[in-house]
Amino acid sequence: MPVVTIVVALLAGLAAGAAARPLIFARAVPRGEPARTACTSCSTHYPAPGLRGRLQAVTGRCPACGAKTGPPAGLPEALTAAAFAALAATGAGGWIGAAQYWLAACGAALSIIDLKVHRLPDVLTLPASIGTILLLAGAALAGEPGSFLRALAAAGVVTAAYLVLVVTGMGMGDVKLAPAIGALLGWSSWTVAVRGVFAGFLLASAVGFLLLLIRRVSARSHLAFGPHMIIGALVLCAAST
Repeated sequence: MPVVTIVVALLAGLAAGAAARPLIFARAVPRGEPARTACTSCSTHYPAPGLRGRLQAVTGRCPACGAKTGPPAGLPEALTAAAFAALAATGAGGWIGAAQYWLAACGAALSIIDLKVHRLPDVLTLPASIGTILLLAGAALAGEPGSFLRALAAAGVVTAAYLVLVVTGMGMGDVKLAPAIGALLGWSSWTVAVRGVFAGFLLASAVGFLLLLIRRVSARSHLAFGPHMIIGALVLCAAST
């Protein structure tokens, strides 16, 4: 893969992460609370209007009072850039590649919010699922290898399975993200779909065990599952295309 392609993807990821920063700030609040639009210390609008305000927002601090505001400095930008660069390194391209990049962009923002407040807001999960399915429809029209009907079927099956797991503690945000996960994995094959979903649970279990081992969480702690869903799906999808 040409280095220039990876660099372009990295720069695009930086831009996508910066664009998502205000949305992450607004929605990284406990369930039931209204979205934030201003610094909680001095009520200065976040981000401040104009290009300068957007650049100041990347520092993760309020330009007026210096209080910590929004995601940590550079986090959404670095996370999205790393995801985009990794996808470019695998050769992701065409409509199926666009679907992977779309899920990575939405997934980076969702992961930050989920890790912060343990929720996946509709404002990101629904576009993630709808956008992924529409891009896969484009892949089907372009004749790219894969099956759109299988993608739709996998989206339905994975969503139904996650819905059943709600009784065990699965969040509804995870259920609303499931169509994107199932569709992206199902495009390649049912085997990839099963392995991709399993990879998410396996990764979550491994991370949970490690955190338990180092005493960062207890056996009763609630862990964010969204990041593991997204990583598992993107890794398996990239490996199969």
